Amino acid sequence: QVQLVESGGGLVQAGGSLRLSCAASGRTFSNYAMGWFRQAPGKEREFVAAISWSGTYTYYADSVKGRFTISRDNTKNTVYLQMNSLKPEDTAVYYCASAMTFGTAKRGLRYEYDYWGQGTQVTVSS
Repeated sequence: QVQLVESGGGLVQAGGSLRLSCAASGRTFSNYAMGWFRQAPGKEREFVAAISWSGTYTYYADSVKGRFTISRDNTKNTVYLQMNSLKPEDTAVYYCASAMTFGTAKRGLRYEYDYWGQGTQVTVSS
């Protein structure tokens, strides 16, 4: 049974930083690309970032480019999202998800991701 468990969310002031983690279990983590999405109240879930199975390739939504960094540690079966220079509009529930390939992951289409975590809340105060 595949499980993805996010952690690291919380309340932070604008301009601050947070690092989210997503721990995976149930299959060979290093075989899959990973992505982060977010969903703000009343809005659709949107793509944030993706990373290839090796970590060599990454891709970001324009809204977070230059502020967020996705990375992974395959020895720990964990993917991370370092979020800097946070803005109130970054407030959302953040989800990690897995995809078969990086090409799939970077398209950022929800239905092309096969497993999802339960989400972690990030709140940025102004």
